[in-house]
Amino acid sequence: MAVKIDKKIKGYSVLTPEDKAREAAAAVPVASVPRETVEKETPQDNIIQMHERIERPEVLIGSTYKIKSPLVEHAMYVTINDIVLNAGTEHELRRPFEIFVNSKSMEHFQWIVALTRIMSAVFRKGGDVTFLVDEMKAVFDPRGGYFKAGGVYMPSLVAELGAIVEEHMKSIGLIHDPEMSAHQRAILAEKRKQYEDRAKKNSDVSESSLPSPATAGEGARRADGGASSVSPGSSEDIAVTGDGASFPPSATLCHKCSTKALVIMDGCATCLNCGYSKCG
Repeated sequence: MAVKIDKKIKGYSVLTPEDKAREAAAAVPVASVPRETVEKETPQDNIIQMHERIERPEVLIGSTYKIKSPLVEHAMYVTINDIVLNAGTEHELRRPFEIFVNSKSMEHFQWIVALTRIMSAVFRKGGDVTFLVDEMKAVFDPRGGYFKAGGVYMPSLVAELGAIVEEHMKSIGLIHDPEMSAHQRAILAEKRKQYEDRAKKNSDVSESSLPSPATAGEGARRADGGASSVSPGSSEDIAVTGDGASFPPSATLCHKCSTKALVIMDGCATCLNCGYSKCG
């Protein structure tokens, strides 16, 4: 149908199907809802995060860890207390609140008190406090470090304290340790089995090469003023080094996991603890 336009055209626009649908929706009346009803139906998540204005409760839950280091005469006991935020809700959080170190040894008293007070202040400040672990584990003692149970190398006493803080943060879910996949575990188990089989084979060969007692005695009687000695072949047993971990006594330190579990397999340095291989 033709439409006659009597006025001057000043502008135009194309009406799309979306515009027609929008106009039809605007024409439908919407029932008003009271404000109280909307506020009641809207979920109110008052999630409490860790910050320095939170007061210390009367009772805190915590854990105590023991440090037995050759650098100190007496053992040290590290206590880390946690505060539970949003208890009983789906947003429940457990965060470290304070740390104490006790020992009979008074040699390191002043710097231990200073360190624990600073760490406790950082815990109460909130935010990401996991950086303390990396900073403390990177501290080296100029006198040298030591090996703890399990063959794990500790470069200093402060580094072991950082390892304890890391272990505690993992237990409360603040740090998530990436676990090895099933494929990586299978490869590591295969490497350990190959090394054990090779060590057992070397042991059997060395035992078979030893002469019997009768033959050894006859050879000694026939010797003219000389002494004969037989050196057995090099054999090595897998020895338990602590914490349920078993590694060869001659294993060296792995720079990736700081565990004394690095052995030479097929001409390549391989770690039996974390699976690290120098050859890739």
